[in-house]
Amino acid sequence: MLPSFIRGVPNGTERGDFLALDLGGTNFRVLLIKLKGDVAEMTGKVYRIPEEIMRGVGTVLFDHISQCLADFLEEHDLKECKELPLGFTFSFPVQQENLTTGRLISWTKGFNAKGVEGQDVVQCLRDACNRRKDISIDVVALLNDTVGTLMACAFKDSTCQIGVILGTGTNACYMEKLSNCPKLKKYGFDDDRYPKEVSLK
Repeated sequence: MLPSFIRGVPNGTERGDFLALDLGGTNFRVLLIKLKGDVAEMTGKVYRIPEEIMRGVGTVLFDHISQCLADFLEEHDLKECKELPLGFTFSFPVQQENLTTGRLISWTKGFNAKGVEGQDVVQCLRDACNRRKDISIDVVALLNDTVGTLMACAFKDSTCQIGVILGTGTNACYMEKLSNCPKLKKYGFDDDRYPKEVSLK
């Protein structure tokens, strides 16, 4: 099991506007999420990734994603907004180093974009957005689809502790007490400012 660096489930006090980018197959989604305590409003759009981009060069893949993100921001009059926090759901095997850094272990699901394996996928996204110079993002979390599923369900019911995906890929995650994970001390999880649990995937 790998730590996700997500330290707790939603508690109903979350408020604000957020972007979400969900990449995990031949289509990906961009979402604007408005959290108002226990209510969430979502507006989103699905974008296609052509096969030649899925199997091409990594910079072209992330440039395509940043173009779609820019189009979404334009469509929703968000280009002039301050940096909105963005959660990046990346549904491929990643070795996370912290909440916003994760290196791709290997591509799955038909992807084989060259030059990305071993790289930090958040930095790849940031670099693509920086090349455009017309959008600014603040990636605040990198997670996979199971952790995203867990968090979405826990938003509706805070007793939810497990996320499962049964689709193109199969995966699961759950919330675990840190006291049961002594190997995670090397990640600095002993900070008393945060909950004493972590999502493992």
